[in-house]
Amino acid sequence: MRHSGPATYGKKVPIPAPALIDHPYNGRDVPRTVKFHAPEIVFGIGSMQEAAHAALRLGAARPLLVTDSGLIDAGWVAELLGYLRDRGLDATVWSGLTPNPKEHEIAAGHEVYRDHGCDVLIALGGGSVIDAAKGVAVLAANGGNILDYEGVDRATKPIPPLVMVPSTSGTGADVSQFCIVTDTARGTKITILGRSLVPDVTVIDPRLLTTMPDWLNAATGLDALTHGIEAYVSLAHNPLTDPHALRAVGMVTQTLASTIDDPVNMTFRSIMAQAALEAGLAFTNAILGAAHAMSHQVGGLLDLPHGVINGILLPHVIRFNADADPRPYVAIAASIGLDEHRGSAAEAALAVADRVETLARAVGVPRTLSEIGVREADLSKLAQFALRDACMATNPRSATHAEMIELFRTAL
Repeated sequence: MRHSGPATYGKKVPIPAPALIDHPYNGRDVPRTVKFHAPEIVFGIGSMQEAAHAALRLGAARPLLVTDSGLIDAGWVAELLGYLRDRGLDATVWSGLTPNPKEHEIAAGHEVYRDHGCDVLIALGGGSVIDAAKGVAVLAANGGNILDYEGVDRATKPIPPLVMVPSTSGTGADVSQFCIVTDTARGTKITILGRSLVPDVTVIDPRLLTTMPDWLNAATGLDALTHGIEAYVSLAHNPLTDPHALRAVGMVTQTLASTIDDPVNMTFRSIMAQAALEAGLAFTNAILGAAHAMSHQVGGLLDLPHGVINGILLPHVIRFNADADPRPYVAIAASIGLDEHRGSAAEAALAVADRVETLARAVGVPRTLSEIGVREADLSKLAQFALRDACMATNPRSATHAEMIELFRTAL
């Protein structure tokens, strides 16, 4: 190493300030100390076999494989069971759950886990399967009723290891610290949130996306889009989450419709798999906003696909938030190639909302909440529960009960 000569040694030498790079955090607010939670990630076509290796590394002897009938029929469960047997693992399969897992279903899954002496949970499926596996893990360690753990860090005892193999491109549950469960008595969904719910390993094999039906492909893709947009404008956004959020938004907007037109194209499927991953990494660390707070309630009331509801609500939430501060939507407009990002912030935000609406229609999502069964008489209850949802805490604009009713009404 060459040292300074006698004339400069020990003296302060001015260092020119670096030019600002084009970073999504520039100008938004002052950086702060942040944490970024993520599992070990294995990504690639044909990577499913790595789930068996991961389970073995985590100490599995008798894993519980949580899945659903669609994945069994598609042949993916048989393939994974083969890999598990090759590793000497004796897996129990449990598929007794429905979309939007219910509290009694998770209790039943826990009984299977306990009665078979299981030690590691493997989830092969979409967000409902993954949430159910997380719920079983919570009960395996903490006991009680899964509804007892609503809120943040209520499950205090360490849960069994979790290995995730997502079969959809959107929920982000395979990398998140969220577990969403339907409370059937109250007709709503509860949010369980905690660092312990971040899986140990997620294995993302884009082949699994090719067997999704079109409606599920559209729903989960719009869910990923909502994750990206809400994470970017969230009050808890930070410079580690922002790039993931923006990349996800761009990839979904450019690719989702193509996966419906050409469902076996592995380039498109790989892009959407990465989009779902990046959106998941963004929202599990930046949390979400009003679209999810509202969607959870509609889904709990009507037991409908979460992503479809997001596709209806998101444009209205964007306009609602932009009325208070449209500036964060400028970068989002740029990420999806909208010329309006060069104009005013308000124009950019409205263009983003319109683009989301156009994409939702293009992939077959209904335009209004009334088309999926929401009634005017439901709005007060929906608004009440939405305001109590954990996702509302990080929405960039707060709302009164009356404002939340009106926001639901705009989507009706």
